[in-house]
Amino acid sequence: MTCPRCDGHLELLRTCSRLRMRCSACNEEFRIHEVADQIDQQTEELLDRFNAIIYD
Repeated sequence: MTCPRCDGHLELLRTCSRLRMRCSACNEEFRIHEVADQIDQQTEELLDRFNAIIYD
């Protein structure tokens, strides 16, 4: 998945209370719903591991 700001690679960032996507190039963080329309198959498989995603 690519970053909408710089075309870097977005990675799943998991903390105690939330899931976010973070760009490995510019370190910008995105909420899942902000990039939901861009989620690729690989990212979707990672997100499938979680029972529920709470949008914050």
